[in-house]
Amino acid sequence: MTAPLDIIKPAVRALRAYTLSPHRASVKINQNENPWDAPDEIKEEVVRRFAARAWSRYPDFVPVSLHEQLAQFANWKADGVIAGNGSNELIQAVLMVGIGPGKRVLISEPTFALYKQVATVLGGEVESMLLTPELTYDTAALLAVIEKKQPDVTIICSPNNPTGCVIETEDLRRLLRASRGLVVIDEAYHEFAQQSVAPLLAEHENLIVLRTFSKAMAFAALRVGYLLAAPELVREIRKAVLPYNLNAFSQLAAEVAIEKYPSLLGPIVRAIIDERERVYTAVSQIEGLSPVLSQANFMIVRANRDPKQVFAELLERDILVRDVSAYPMLHEYFRFSVGTPEENDRLLRALNEIQAE
Repeated sequence: MTAPLDIIKPAVRALRAYTLSPHRASVKINQNENPWDAPDEIKEEVVRRFAARAWSRYPDFVPVSLHEQLAQFANWKADGVIAGNGSNELIQAVLMVGIGPGKRVLISEPTFALYKQVATVLGGEVESMLLTPELTYDTAALLAVIEKKQPDVTIICSPNNPTGCVIETEDLRRLLRASRGLVVIDEAYHEFAQQSVAPLLAEHENLIVLRTFSKAMAFAALRVGYLLAAPELVREIRKAVLPYNLNAFSQLAAEVAIEKYPSLLGPIVRAIIDERERVYTAVSQIEGLSPVLSQANFMIVRANRDPKQVFAELLERDILVRDVSAYPMLHEYFRFSVGTPEENDRLLRALNEIQAE
């Protein structure tokens, strides 16, 4: 008799689930979140608009008004936009329409673990290339794989989670020209790099750009993401997106965030960038720690002691960071996101204490 678990694909059973430790601390800098909450002015306007609509009615089947605002915000076409329940849903949708048995996904590691997990669940083959020893994208190696194996989907996180590196525009152009498959650029952290590959959409029909409201927009709790691509690609990808995937509250919130970005959210992004540079310089001066230059709202740090020990000692001081030592190439590293100035000062004091012991 077949056991229920025997129905589960062996490749899925062999996967390690994407998880997060249950630890809690007053300084929570382990998930690359925005340390400042969404401004009250945005919250109040969202609640006002939501209270005026009927809660008994479904959200828009296609959130046309949000798509139009996103298109204007990203300088792209409204029929080339999909809004989703976080960018994770849109990663899944792209892979669902393009990947299955016999199909290949190319990624660079270390990177966001979800790419490999979803591709594997769908039965695809994952081709993984390592970053350079400096933890930057190895464009020559990626190009060689693309030219030789022509993966169906290539995924590049830029800025990359967890290393913070970006792919240079000219390097991406080379990959796009060489690839007959889709090239997905996950720009979850692009605001902190102050650059985007979205202008290349007009030149390359195989380019897909993913973005999120969870980081710079301070909306991690609301789960809003969006995808930019050629309209003909969007029509196909949308088939893998569930009906009413974006609830009405999150849709309204995204619209307000776009309207208020220049005056309210943009300055917060600038403050995070300034703090990132301050913290990088300060950590660089702590003996035994070597931070990696990042263009995101987080950074990884190489330690001269076991990162698990650093994690534990910080947790004892009520500071929660991320142990990334299980990632390829990162067995000596831990990661933290940029907090408020007060949180960053607490982290720096704690790291100085730990390294002085």
